Amino acid sequence: MKRTSFADWPCSIARTADLLGDHWTPLVVREAFYGIRRFDEFQQELGIARNTLTDRLRRLVDEGVLEKRLYETEPPRHEYLLTEKGRDLFAVLLTMSRWGDRWLAGEEGVPVVVHHDACGHDTSAELVCSVCRKPLVAQETSMRMGPGYPERLRRRPDVQRRFGTA
Repeated sequence: MKRTSFADWPCSIARTADLLGDHWTPLVVREAFYGIRRFDEFQQELGIARNTLTDRLRRLVDEGVLEKRLYETEPPRHEYLLTEKGRDLFAVLLTMSRWGDRWLAGEEGVPVVVHHDACGHDTSAELVCSVCRKPLVAQETSMRMGPGYPERLRRRPDVQRRFGTA
């Protein structure tokens, strides 16, 4: 069964879900943040089928999340390094982790603790306004069409209702 692509949807959440939307891809990226770089290491740590890992790594390289770099010539072997685009996913993964810690952790507690080396404290992700630095909560936010919202959709009544422009 072929999966529907959200890559061209006028929504950054849909586009990100299109890239990270299977259960293996975020875990591959997580392992890259843990310092895993080589195919065999990813495969061993995740227990993922080699063909599935090959597909996920290829997609992450094609999308510019990972960079494939040759580290051995005979036989040719590559390592996979996070790019700037890939490192920018850190906040996404931490936010997912915080949600999972709150809603899915068992009685024994959270499985992984984030430690902020710069200040020496354990911490968790916090979403704040980039202007006033106050916490962002759903009840105090609204969405508006941005400059990249397709012109062909702007006049549709359902879109105008969604964004309160009707």
